[in-house]
Amino acid sequence: MAGLATGKPWFALLGLFLGHQFDRGFAERFAYTSTDRKADNLQHLPDYFTRALFQIMGFVAKSDGRVSEDEIRAARALMHRLSMGSAQIQQAIGWFENGKVRAFPLLATVRQLKRDTIRQKNLRGLLLRFLMEVSLSKASLHQSERTILWKICTELDIGRVELAQLEAMLRAQRSFRQSPAGNADAARVSEAYRTLGVDRSSTNAEIKKAYRRLMSKNHPDKIAGSNPLPAQVAAAEKSTRNIRVAYEMLKARRSIR
Repeated sequence: MAGLATGKPWFALLGLFLGHQFDRGFAERFAYTSTDRKADNLQHLPDYFTRALFQIMGFVAKSDGRVSEDEIRAARALMHRLSMGSAQIQQAIGWFENGKVRAFPLLATVRQLKRDTIRQKNLRGLLLRFLMEVSLSKASLHQSERTILWKICTELDIGRVELAQLEAMLRAQRSFRQSPAGNADAARVSEAYRTLGVDRSSTNAEIKKAYRRLMSKNHPDKIAGSNPLPAQVAAAEKSTRNIRVAYEMLKARRSIR
């Protein structure tokens, strides 16, 4: 902005470059990376992290007096993003309920998590990101929740600037999802679920099973032995193409391996 205001394009380009480098570093701070796994692979988070995550999440959600339906839906959506099976989901729900208890040892849990992640700082940022996503799922963020989130940040060595930037980023993403473009994207995802005959509550394993079943049933090779008409072959090819596109979309969105 300063470069544009002073009429010096090179200054503006320098600002864009520096801003891009900053954004990359900021994004990595709140994403899970590991030396032997791809970035943002949410299917292999440590058990101690998942347990602490949902316990703390329950505590934060209950801090304003009640857990909203939006928070419950957001927590459920996160469980599916983490590729949890039905037994794991029930376990996560139990942890969430445990965190809602007034006597839950929040600071002790956060400090233990810090010790467990002493060499994995990105996990701390990821924890805060997940907590903020659930907290921001409802209309407004209560002051009591802000206070607790800041206590968590203090324990995990995350500054106020980082917290504010994370909130701004998540709010911007939420606004996009509610915009016409975001609605169109959401509609495509919903159509992908319908194409595979599953829904958002389905596990990744169920989605993979549905995909394989439909591909086996609709593949053109299935009708090759019955001397099909060209129109029948074209219809089978179109069907398998739609199934493949739907699966690839959900595979990318849900980190299905």
